[in-house]
Amino acid sequence: MTATSPQQTDTGPPPPPPEGPTSDQSHLPAQGLARASAIMAAGTLVSRVLGFVRTALLAVAIGNTTLVADIFEKSNTIPNVVYLLLAGGMFNVVLVPQLIKAARRPDRGADYTSRLLTLTIVVLAAFAVLITLAAYPIIATLTRGWTEPMLALGTAFAVWTLPQIFFYGLYAVTGQVLNANARFGWYMWAPVLNNVIAIGVIISFIITFGQYSSDDNQLTEWTAQQTIWLAAGHTVGIIAQAALLLWPLSRLGLRLRPKFGLKGMGLASTGRIAGWTLVTMLIGNLANLAYMRLISGATAARQDLGQLSSAVPGETAANVAELIAILPHSVFVLSIATVLFNQLARAMDLGRYGRAREIINEGLRIFAIPVMFCMVAVLVLAGPLGRIFAGSAADANLAGAAIGQLLVLLALGMPFRSASFYLMRVFYSAEDAKTPMMIYAIIAVVGLTTAYGLATVVPEQDIAYLVIGLFSALHILQYLICHLLVVRRWGGFDFASVLSAYLRSGACAAMAGAAGAGTLWLLGGYSWGFAWESIFTAVVSCAVVGVVMALVYVLMLRALKVDEFTAAIAPLARRIPALSRLAR
Repeated sequence: MTATSPQQTDTGPPPPPPEGPTSDQSHLPAQGLARASAIMAAGTLVSRVLGFVRTALLAVAIGNTTLVADIFEKSNTIPNVVYLLLAGGMFNVVLVPQLIKAARRPDRGADYTSRLLTLTIVVLAAFAVLITLAAYPIIATLTRGWTEPMLALGTAFAVWTLPQIFFYGLYAVTGQVLNANARFGWYMWAPVLNNVIAIGVIISFIITFGQYSSDDNQLTEWTAQQTIWLAAGHTVGIIAQAALLLWPLSRLGLRLRPKFGLKGMGLASTGRIAGWTLVTMLIGNLANLAYMRLISGATAARQDLGQLSSAVPGETAANVAELIAILPHSVFVLSIATVLFNQLARAMDLGRYGRAREIINEGLRIFAIPVMFCMVAVLVLAGPLGRIFAGSAADANLAGAAIGQLLVLLALGMPFRSASFYLMRVFYSAEDAKTPMMIYAIIAVVGLTTAYGLATVVPEQDIAYLVIGLFSALHILQYLICHLLVVRRWGGFDFASVLSAYLRSGACAAMAGAAGAGTLWLLGGYSWGFAWESIFTAVVSCAVVGVVMALVYVLMLRALKVDEFTAAIAPLARRIPALSRLAR
């Protein structure tokens, strides 16, 4: 997945949640905090929508299940992961909390901020230069079975994209400085500019070089001009994303200046929680690199398959499928879990473990409403959803079907992903970061051992199915481990009522899915008809089927009197009067 901000990509079991707020918002009045939250949420939503547009256009330009698409995807995602691996954890987990404390000092943190920005620029500049010089061995290490021409093209892309490491770090640290000084919104809206530039780069690429055609021999026909246009253009977007924050930073009035020295940076007082979190981030990022290296083997396998090569999903298809599958989790579960986390932390701090168990139960039951619907919706619409991001070449249906198959595998793990994510936050609410680290280590060892073991007997062209399917299995395992540890430490949380909520909402979702499947059948979704003709018809089909399924789902939830539906919709009903009837 090509991230628009330096955050952990979620192609495997989900990364650890943040330890708490990334900025000090306690001085804001309720109205100001609500307004800041709305601005940030709007920026995130717009950025995600533009990210989907960018992904769909990129498939038109260079394909999806194609050689160049996978090579570019590898080169363009490495900078974000490398930043997180080498510096992201230290900046976010150790230095940002110190920044928040420094903002309360008489100088409003000017001295600390000067030191932090100086350290950021020096360290990340050195990282970026050294890693860019090592572009070839990095690409060779993180791929499997690539030929020399493929490695050469990957290196050429990487030379232009690896400098993004510096600008990812500058964006992250500058954004946290703004947040610590109550300048909310800039950090979330800057990626919008990045996506707008990336979209412009891709559109101009299509106009200049034409759309991808299944008749193209990409590796032999690809030119240096195309490499620079695509890779350097995306790097310009990351540069702009970071540079945009320098203007509001200059208006803080902090009198920032270059200042060297580590004294007072808080490196010696990392703390137990931060230390375990750093280890967890390291495990997660290394595991993701190893999984993606395994999937990269599918790229090389396509060369021997001729016309069927478009049906082989590689790293691009896997990341697109994850981008779609993670959206319901990000929109619904993460927002609800963030609210409940504060209540959990308060209950844990006061030793009110009975109340903590009630909050655990409440969250898991509420998640059932959006998660079960989204799971069934993705299962029904997997094909058309994949078609949206498959480009416009003659073989787009094959690529769309490949993405759709990956989506089916990811959808099966959705409920367990969300439930394990929430139970993991229970440990963080009790200021226990060691247990999540151990869980992630177990999942990483089991997952990588299984994946690389099975890869010796699974054909290379099927490797993406193996890894993506394994992710869902790992989500199930992770949930079981979290469940057992939570119950062992804090006692049972009425799992029977949780299971009942999922079964009842699942039954409603199944009926909605039947209605949706019937509608999609009429639209040719299962016979290569209207739903598969183009990106536009796939979007229309998804919209029509989605509306039908949502209406049937709501009617069934009300008919069966599923209590969790009322709890899930209540926050929206308070803001949108038209929804108040549904909440009754």
